Amino acid sequence: MPKQVDHASRRRLIAEAVCHLADERGLEGVTLRDVAARAQVSMGAVQRCFRTKDEMLVFALAHIGERIGERVQARLVRSPAQSAGTALGHAATELSLLQEEHRAEARVWLAFVAQAAVSETLAGTLRASYAPLEEAFTRLITEAAEDAGRTAPLDPRRAARTLLALADGLTTHVLIGHLTPQDAQGILHAHLTRLWE
Repeated sequence: MPKQVDHASRRRLIAEAVCHLADERGLEGVTLRDVAARAQVSMGAVQRCFRTKDEMLVFALAHIGERIGERVQARLVRSPAQSAGTALGHAATELSLLQEEHRAEARVWLAFVAQAAVSETLAGTLRASYAPLEEAFTRLITEAAEDAGRTAPLDPRRAARTLLALADGLTTHVLIGHLTPQDAQGILHAHLTRLWE
């Protein structure tokens, strides 16, 4: 009887191989042949899972976006007793990829962001990844502003978008060595504090 192949697992395995290669070489260094070798599958197996390299890259980007999104969501529900402001701070810290253990993931994410500037397909995937984060941040900002009794007008959606942009910017500055992770964390904390003033 022929061996049954779990295509969903194989696609995730290939996506992980893409991420490892992108971390080492950038996206320009990702070839189908090298992905197959890294995933320890045949070229035919890669081509059965993905018709084109672009399709493979889109899947890999969605895969890493889901992984980051799941970590942010897990951070939000880890302590249900925390305030909305605290939850927002934890989620923004997680999204900023400032920890050493997330450094490879940060390099891969930014490689995809750079490529998305010239690939509408990747840009669309990125926008889809940001949408649920923006919704969660908007909700938390609204709740935290109410908890703080903030009287000045606040546009929660704009504040959420600003926070997402700040998180990506801090990731970049830490990766290139312009800021230490501690510096970046301080900037993020100061920004969040100013939201409730």
